[in-house]
Amino acid sequence: MTTATPERSRRFAVPRPRPRAWTGALRDALDRPLTTYYLLLGAAALLLTIGLIMVLSASSVASYRSTGNSYTVVLRQLTWVVVGVPAAFLASRVPNQWVRRLTYPAFSLSLVLLVATAIFGEEINGNKNWLALGPLQIQPSEIAKLSLIIWAAHIYANKERRLGRVHEILVPVVPGMLLATLLVVVGRDLGTALVFVSILAGMLWVVGAPMRLFLLATMPIAVGALAMAATDAERLGRITNFVDPFQDFHGSGWQPAHGLYAISSGGLFGQGIGASQQKWGSLPEAHTDYIFAVLGEELGLVGTLLVVGLFVTIAFAALRIARHTADPFVRYASFGIVVWLIGQATINVGMVLALLPVIGIPLPLVSYGGSSLLPTLTALGLLVGFARREPAAARALAQRRKIRSAGVSARR
Repeated sequence: MTTATPERSRRFAVPRPRPRAWTGALRDALDRPLTTYYLLLGAAALLLTIGLIMVLSASSVASYRSTGNSYTVVLRQLTWVVVGVPAAFLASRVPNQWVRRLTYPAFSLSLVLLVATAIFGEEINGNKNWLALGPLQIQPSEIAKLSLIIWAAHIYANKERRLGRVHEILVPVVPGMLLATLLVVVGRDLGTALVFVSILAGMLWVVGAPMRLFLLATMPIAVGALAMAATDAERLGRITNFVDPFQDFHGSGWQPAHGLYAISSGGLFGQGIGASQQKWGSLPEAHTDYIFAVLGEELGLVGTLLVVGLFVTIAFAALRIARHTADPFVRYASFGIVVWLIGQATINVGMVLALLPVIGIPLPLVSYGGSSLLPTLTALGLLVGFARREPAAARALAQRRKIRSAGVSARR
């Protein structure tokens, strides 16, 4: 019997991949010119597809009971998708100069709509945040989120060299955003008011506001939020019972308790699409604020982690844009959109998991609602436009167009 020599063993040994090879390949993939562009497109498209599937599943029972057609709600959502996707495409193609020209008109229109909502708005589920415009019912506060971000980004971009002074940071962005927040508070919409405050805090942080400003603002914001909660018995019950919703199971704890039932029964891979039991009447707002609970019940832990991962992907891509761009408007707008979408998604998921009180916040791109979907798609379109106009990405896209045109000419 012959024994293998060390040289022979080394010669026929299977080479093991070096750990650095994987990290190097990942780094190379992330450093490609169009990586950010494709990450945004892919993550947004997947979230929108998952959202349509889950709206169909979560709304089918309630839709059939109210209209006799299981597809009524999802067809409305599909209509908004048909409107929103072209809007996102146009937003991705509009030059930044044109976007900045629209900032003041968009901000003014948002304030007018918020004032009209505070005066003439319709109250739904305790919040006066809906405005009827003919046959349409819209939620102006959802539209205001995007307009506030691009308005603040435009102002801070103009003041780029003067942002070392606190006065330049505060005026006029802070009074304008606080006015919009106050109009939302008048309608008793605590959830949207918190999103507005989060956007304001994010914009102040990215422009370099001193930490003492945040410390001074924390106290009045906390007092205001507690005052809003204390003046509404239903909202106070939701806040005091969110840690243990089962202590008032048949009252304010009904919705969060059944949300936990849905999430916990999903297991690792879920019950299957369409197999949710909680959507049959036990879980209120199954296709809007609590759609993440139905998603967890039907798609399990894998499905929920996929959705969370897609939001993280959008945040990663947008922060790459903000870090690499030389345009201050793009930097501030990208960061503001990230704070809005990821902050709202975090609040919604925390609400469903009973880590936060039930305050009525939809999950972006997934929950039903055209007033939320259309501005969200437009904001993502702006991010895609920022990504495709990065110098390296623009060169790569131009080269690709040249190759395509050369191929067409050769076939002719």
